[in-house]
Amino acid sequence: MTSEVKHTPDSEHKGLIGLLPSVARPYALLARLDRPIGWWLLFWPCAWSVALAGGAIQHWDMLLWLLLGSIAMRGAGCVYNDIVDRNLDKQVERTRSRPLASGAVSLKAAWTWLGILCLIGLVVWLQLNLIAKLVALGSIVLVAAYPFMKRITWWPQAWLGMVFSWGALVGWLAISPTFSMAMLLLYLGSIFWVIGYDTIYALQDREDDALVGIRSSALRLGDNIRFGVLVFYMLALLGWAVAFWMIRPQWLALAALIPMAMHLLWQIGSLRSDDGADALDKFRSNRFAGFLMFLACLVLGEAG
Repeated sequence: MTSEVKHTPDSEHKGLIGLLPSVARPYALLARLDRPIGWWLLFWPCAWSVALAGGAIQHWDMLLWLLLGSIAMRGAGCVYNDIVDRNLDKQVERTRSRPLASGAVSLKAAWTWLGILCLIGLVVWLQLNLIAKLVALGSIVLVAAYPFMKRITWWPQAWLGMVFSWGALVGWLAISPTFSMAMLLLYLGSIFWVIGYDTIYALQDREDDALVGIRSSALRLGDNIRFGVLVFYMLALLGWAVAFWMIRPQWLALAALIPMAMHLLWQIGSLRSDDGADALDKFRSNRFAGFLMFLACLVLGEAG
């Protein structure tokens, strides 16, 4: 571990956030609306499952509902996480400027904002069929427990993987209300993908996390970051490949995963583990990776 890790501030006031009235800006930052990468990463597994189930074109409106739900619920998750972690955030360089940790938003106001975001999520939930609704409710326990995982396990990224991949189940069932092995394998592959990219993200905080007692896969892997992320990404690709094969048992179907595989290998090969800015760039590049996977699911789902 090195003391030369470069930190990137957690909150940004650029772009559309900078155009908001000053009274609204802390709430936008609290929901991470300045960092759309989070809701893209939450949305992509939803979109993959809709596409692989063959509903991306016919049920395009469902994709839009799921996108809205991803934006609202990612924001709600961030607010809840900051409520739980407000004292820890004050001790970490990258997070001490967050609205709750810095005092820009009161605890009572944060709870109110959380309620508003959950109401938006409720509107989206009402658009789902009964089975998808019930499965979507199952994520509540996972979401509620996630902020505490970093205190009790070295692998909170695995728990985050279950949370951020849950949309793969909801999206599929919203289009085809029948459980299938392909759906479960898509979900499993997404979990390993999340573990990989969030391990990269956690590289930014290794020193501060060690000092304040926060656990992470980046700390657990130590100098084996590249190898560890490689294993997780390979397991993700394996899960997706088997899911694709179950939809269309042809070798050509697996070729649809090649662009995604090449991108993930590029992340690992060019990663600089001692550079927080580079780790953040690699993490954010998974927005494009998710799009590549969506195209693969779209082609296979429409042809299947």
